[in-house]
Amino acid sequence: MLEVRVYSPQDPLFRRILARGGEIAAEVGPAVADIVAAVRDGGGAALQEYITRFDSDQVDLEHLVVTEEELALARRSVSDSFLAALTLARVNIRKFHEYQRRQGYLHDDGDGVRLAKRVLPLARVGVYAPAGTAPLFSSLLMNVVPAQIAGVKKIVAATPPRRDGTVDPHLLATASLLGLDAVYRMGGAHAVAALAYGAGPVEAVDKIVGPGNAYVAAAKRLVYGTVGIDAPAGPSEIVIIADHTANARFIAADLLSQTEHGSGYEAGVVLTTDRLLAEAVRIEVGRMLPGLSRAAAIEIALSRFGAIYVCRDLAEAVAAANAIAPEHLELMTRTNEAVLGEVENAGAVFLGHWSGEPVGDYFAGTNHILPTGGAARFASSLGVADFVKDISVIEYTEERLRKTGRHIIHLAETEGLSAHANAIRVRLENLGPPDNGRWDNA
Repeated sequence: MLEVRVYSPQDPLFRRILARGGEIAAEVGPAVADIVAAVRDGGGAALQEYITRFDSDQVDLEHLVVTEEELALARRSVSDSFLAALTLARVNIRKFHEYQRRQGYLHDDGDGVRLAKRVLPLARVGVYAPAGTAPLFSSLLMNVVPAQIAGVKKIVAATPPRRDGTVDPHLLATASLLGLDAVYRMGGAHAVAALAYGAGPVEAVDKIVGPGNAYVAAAKRLVYGTVGIDAPAGPSEIVIIADHTANARFIAADLLSQTEHGSGYEAGVVLTTDRLLAEAVRIEVGRMLPGLSRAAAIEIALSRFGAIYVCRDLAEAVAAANAIAPEHLELMTRTNEAVLGEVENAGAVFLGHWSGEPVGDYFAGTNHILPTGGAARFASSLGVADFVKDISVIEYTEERLRKTGRHIIHLAETEGLSAHANAIRVRLENLGPPDNGRWDNA
């Protein structure tokens, strides 16, 4: 399943890890396109068909929205210790994201000219909360708290029900704590389409956020443009850079933690400068795996995209990590700060032996909605900025247009856009001719 290999950027397994995202899209794309088009064109009737087929035959459109009574019952049914942990996590997430608030600004440019940015919250956001292989209530926290800080007016959630039509109580207790406007019992590509276009009792939203399986990710790509999306999240991935000071058991445990989600495409990569540590990690993975509840899913993922590489030095290890651009990057070295300074591509970085990836997933306060599949080269974690838009405001004056109009006309005519130029020229002509008698760049 896992073998110790000497790192090379041309290693076939390494190349396969870099390319794994494309394999998934090719598998599910056609089916998702059919589902999205059907819900877009067929509305509630098509949505009901897919809910019955994929979610539950116990859910109809009349009972699609989880009731207040169900939310209250769920909150009473979960343990006090769960609610206490959930509340503390919410506090930490809110505290971290409060620093991300964006403010508009007004710039006085002289001559009475004013240039401004207005920052406004989105009106309606739909959050997808996965529940197929596990009820990811933590994803609700990570998506909803920043949206609330941004001031989003209406926040709804979609989550797959169980076969009997009920929704996991931990998800509902979280929704209750957060005060969502609605929770829809639907999942998959049809849920994304319903949120994007509106269907039955589901109102269309302005943006869809939240992770999901390959079908959900593909559907988000298809509806982008009709609505905004955070990013089409792919399967989870973790890269661990370690030297001889690292603990093999910690590395093995963290490697296993990110390959248990169940798609079979999760990636776990160790980059180490110490061959003895590499062998120790391989042995520890073998020891730990049989005792885990999702051992079968982990074994599939690691057999495809699991690797332990021995690198010449930490510089080579960092270069490999930057090439992968992982969702999660852990640094377990004697010189973590120096190594961090060389990291260019990662969704989140976990420093040191005591910063296991689940700390960020659940409790530290940083967001666990992170770029995957190499997207950390150009994308960032979800944050408050994802739930606002800004509007530019331009107020020119007669005096400024007298000074600058000829430049605007020149630029417009150079692009061949005579109507643009004319829109300025007619204003200047209304002001009267300049000294040379012409309102152009001659």
